[in-house]
Amino acid sequence: MTVTPGQLPQPAEALPDDRFLDREESWLRFNQRVLELAEDPDLPLLERVRFLSIFASNLDEFFMVRVAGLARRMATGLAVQSASGRQPREVLERTGEVAHELMARHAACFRAEIRPALSDEGIDILRWDGLAETEQERLRRLFRDRIYPVLTPLVVDSAHPFPYISGLSLNLAVIVRDPETDATMFARVKVPPLLPRFIEASPDRFTPLEDVIAAHLGQLFIGMEVVEHHAFRVTRNQDLEIDEDISEGLLQALERELLRRRFGPVVRLEVEESISAGVLELLTSELQVDESQIYRVIGPLDLGGLVAIADLDRPELKYPPFVPSKEALPEDVSIFNAIREGDVLVHHPYDSFTTTVQRLIEDAAADPQVLAIKQTLYRTSGDSPIVDALMSAAEAGKQVVVVVELKARFDERANIAWARKLETAGCHVVYGFVGLKTHCKLALVVRQDPDGQLRRYCHIGTGNYHPKTARLYEDFGLLTADPEVGEDVSALFNHLTGYSRQNSYHRLLVAPNSLRSGLVQRIEHEIDNRRAGHPARVRIKCNSLVDEVLIDALYRASKAGVPVDIWVRGICALRPGVPGLSDTIRVRSVLGRFLEHSRVFAFENGGEPEVWLGSADLMHRNLDRRVEALVTVTDRPQRDDLLSLLGLAMDDGTRAWTLAGDGTWTRNQPRPGETLLDIQTHLVKSRRWRTVDA
Repeated sequence: MTVTPGQLPQPAEALPDDRFLDREESWLRFNQRVLELAEDPDLPLLERVRFLSIFASNLDEFFMVRVAGLARRMATGLAVQSASGRQPREVLERTGEVAHELMARHAACFRAEIRPALSDEGIDILRWDGLAETEQERLRRLFRDRIYPVLTPLVVDSAHPFPYISGLSLNLAVIVRDPETDATMFARVKVPPLLPRFIEASPDRFTPLEDVIAAHLGQLFIGMEVVEHHAFRVTRNQDLEIDEDISEGLLQALERELLRRRFGPVVRLEVEESISAGVLELLTSELQVDESQIYRVIGPLDLGGLVAIADLDRPELKYPPFVPSKEALPEDVSIFNAIREGDVLVHHPYDSFTTTVQRLIEDAAADPQVLAIKQTLYRTSGDSPIVDALMSAAEAGKQVVVVVELKARFDERANIAWARKLETAGCHVVYGFVGLKTHCKLALVVRQDPDGQLRRYCHIGTGNYHPKTARLYEDFGLLTADPEVGEDVSALFNHLTGYSRQNSYHRLLVAPNSLRSGLVQRIEHEIDNRRAGHPARVRIKCNSLVDEVLIDALYRASKAGVPVDIWVRGICALRPGVPGLSDTIRVRSVLGRFLEHSRVFAFENGGEPEVWLGSADLMHRNLDRRVEALVTVTDRPQRDDLLSLLGLAMDDGTRAWTLAGDGTWTRNQPRPGETLLDIQTHLVKSRRWRTVDA
């Protein structure tokens, strides 16, 4: 179909005011689904432990960014009513209610289910009093040699103000008494973050690090009586605020802001349930938190550290190992010859990242016929072979252009380091646009082929160029030498690095200019087809669906009778199945071994399906404040594979969660004698995989 970029249709009729679910609560319900995996007795035990850890880490980030951002906007008077109709104060209160509920459930799962199950398998997580005397003696020596030297007790009195408590640090609040004067004082002891979260007392028997410290507080306060001690933890606002219009460079501004991040306001105070009223009152006063920001849980705190337990070498308690397929691009064939013969669609982690995407960059760096490499980098690993290949290419005299997104949240420091390293090697490093993040996943290789023709080989993906997460995140990538895609990607790179104002492309949709409008117009085209009696359907796979313009377009499609299937991992603000509004819309969520991360958009198009994949989620930030790219998949078998996968996710016999119009998610349950299909396990066992024995 043909669309005009930048034009959006006007809604023909008003839609109800209560048509959107609350974004923040929807995210919390996503994390609830993660917790439900930890609670699932059918999953391997150490994988359940890993999901407990993921839940805790997810919630930390939610408070650091979403809750902190809302609190900051309220404090400055900038907060407005949400699309769900809730006032900012209502959103914050409801968020707190759900978070309290989920944190209590998380702690209960660890205490009542996971810890006993681990013990049954010979893995014990014990408090100090539960250790054997020989284990305590071993830890006493460990404390003296490795822990005591790095501890710094900080007392609070008239000469010593209350110390700064850094975000996400675990601490002990200690009350000591001077036996000579009978005066009591408060002291804070920070639990060293660089030591293991759980200390091994003996093989497969662990205790929290703070318990080891607490058992030796007398050595920190010699001559004093330790009256009581309690663990606590604070979460601070850690979202970055950078004025990109200031005269100093973005690199320097970001480095300065990273230092400020440590001093953001407190948005959550976690304490063990056993904390005394006096100590809690002192903490809340000094940290300036109110009752709603206090989270009392049965300890230990900071269960994100359970990832070390999940990583134990007990393969019988984990998912079966496997090796990704190498069939997508045979190793004995030139990668350029293979791509030139036709588009190659890869599906990670089921297809090897190393032998496809990484190989493209490495082979391009080593190939004397390659003249230039251009690539976007949003996140990558600490020892990235792709970055090494780009540096090698630059050192070999090839033109290498790298668009590095410095503001990739929580990866800023790593990206600053890589940017400087790339510049030192001779790469042209570009930091993107003022006011826009460069989130698209693009690589372009310009090669003088043996036939004398200059060709462009491209990769457009849904995931980052990160070899480690490519083994854990589910993503698609298209490798192509199609001239139209090459022209599009070249034009987009010129847009990123220069002053090009390209708005239309052959096989790409690009945010912020044409992506939202392109998707909406395709939805409207399905409405027209439905009314004309032609085949019509919309299918979407994404991480989050929040954008009100797109949701309203999907509502209009449903009111016209168009079937709409949405496969979403995280947030969904759309209400499915509401009579008269979204009767034909179904929303499913799949969580499991791999993080579902790809974005796919399919339109029936009158019987000639049109399928797109790329980097963009359906959120305001992706569509308005990021450079994103979708590419259309033109190979019919590849389109059919993608459509088949989308259909599988919506099948009632597939293991998934279903969203109701009131925002509740229900996990599908098998009928008696029935086994639900696990999509990820199914793909692991498909023809393009080679499983291996544990």
